[in-house]
Amino acid sequence: MNLSGKSVAAALRYWKIAPEEALLAHDELDLAPGTARLKFDGGHGGQNGLRDTIQHLGHGKFHRLRIGIGHPGHKDRVTGWVLGRPGKDDAVLIDRAIDDAMAALPLAVAGDVNEAMKRLHTPKA
Repeated sequence: MNLSGKSVAAALRYWKIAPEEALLAHDELDLAPGTARLKFDGGHGGQNGLRDTIQHLGHGKFHRLRIGIGHPGHKDRVTGWVLGRPGKDDAVLIDRAIDDAMAALPLAVAGDVNEAMKRLHTPKA
């Protein structure tokens, strides 16, 4: 996943998809488990797969679906955290965030990204 940029760039070229029309899903240390956020443009935020994708595309102008996995609390534990399995409670929250994102994606695909973001980002009652 850290070297996904070459594959992403090749897939976009093959299917003739502009990066601005693409949606890349990735884990996000800076979001709590159970949180999903849509975003357009920006940097890599230390996420290696995004770093490589931005390097291959030459910019960060693409949509991102950020799925929160939380942070282990110390930078020395990040690699094991990202590559390991989440705890039972975190796994339930992550799965719920993916379900919430899947429910909002038809709006984004239809071109109403702002409404998709609003629905995904608004806390549930």
